[in-house]
Amino acid sequence: MSDQTGDADELLARLEVIEQQSLADRADAYAQLHERLRRELEGGDAHAAG
Repeated sequence: MSDQTGDADELLARLEVIEQQSLADRADAYAQLHERLRRELEGGDAHAAG
């Protein structure tokens, strides 16, 4: 459970950094974050199935 809390804290910290950027930079940062989360979620699906 503490691992999930650490992940949530890391995500919130990352979102705070993104929100302080210019609009164009925010869009790029959110796209990168989206891609990272997508890869992690899809990887989690592969581990659950295997």
